[in-house]
Amino acid sequence: MLLLALAGACARHPVSFNSRPEVAPATMAVAADTLTRAADSVAGRPSLSTARRVVMSKAEERAAKDKEKDAQRKPSKKKKIFLGERVKRGFAKSGGKGRNQAIEIFYYLKYFQQPNVQAPARFYYDPKKHKIFKAAAGELDPGAKVLHGPYKKLQNNKVMETGFYALGVKHLRWERYDRNGTLLSKTHYEMGFPRDANITYFDAGHTMLKEVVPYVNGKLEGDYARYTATGQREWSGQFENGRRVGVWTNYWPVKRNFRHFEYQYPESGYDPEVEEPELLKQFTRDGLAVYDKEKNIDKRGEPEPVAPAGARPGHVLPKRAQGR
Repeated sequence: MLLLALAGACARHPVSFNSRPEVAPATMAVAADTLTRAADSVAGRPSLSTARRVVMSKAEERAAKDKEKDAQRKPSKKKKIFLGERVKRGFAKSGGKGRNQAIEIFYYLKYFQQPNVQAPARFYYDPKKHKIFKAAAGELDPGAKVLHGPYKKLQNNKVMETGFYALGVKHLRWERYDRNGTLLSKTHYEMGFPRDANITYFDAGHTMLKEVVPYVNGKLEGDYARYTATGQREWSGQFENGRRVGVWTNYWPVKRNFRHFEYQYPESGYDPEVEEPELLKQFTRDGLAVYDKEKNIDKRGEPEPVAPAGARPGHVLPKRAQGR
């Protein structure tokens, strides 16, 4: 008897939270086990799957798989385009390390295009030397990375220069800052030519360029260029603060744009002016070096050497071959 009493005490009793336990809830009376419904059974036996089978054609099946694959694919990268041309991003470092290091962020054409040869200056990036170069005369090599797109120069995390390139030449607004963030200069360009430049032509139709004299706020500032009547570059150089600065180059009046003389002016327009610039290099019509200060070459006064067939510009002949 004791064992029976204990068994009865341990038996489970249904517990209802209804205030009237003697009346079963109506919802419980209607609800039934979903596994026993005819719609969810197979051959009269309960099924654990409540998904109904849908018969699809092979075409629909293939379309569903393609849709699933498309959803799993990574979204394609947006194409970088500037002024209708495909571009790629690049950067270059210079000036050592630490605070003195300068970082240039720029874009260049994905597919090469030759810049305007009459523009005062053309700019390109050399991936082997990791450096941006400025070309004054002649056509660029097809392997050059022609700059095209926004440009920014940073030093010690501060913006030093900003602007835009278009097909290798400066375009739109360019600004320069000092290390304190003070604006030093602001110049507007139109496809390589300063907007305020004094530009003259040989003809009335403005098709034969003669001279480009750059002005900013009424003062000589920027790239200078002068051409012959045949369209060849005669002089190229740069002004700053109304004075000649850097290297000025004179060219032979031939189609190949070979250099004749290179003169050195002060590096800054705020340095003292010089009466006569320093001669750096001199070349023959064939592009052979007659004088080169850096390489300690001086053959002025000697018979002009003749370049052999296929000689490159700037080639120096052996002494035994000179004077022939």
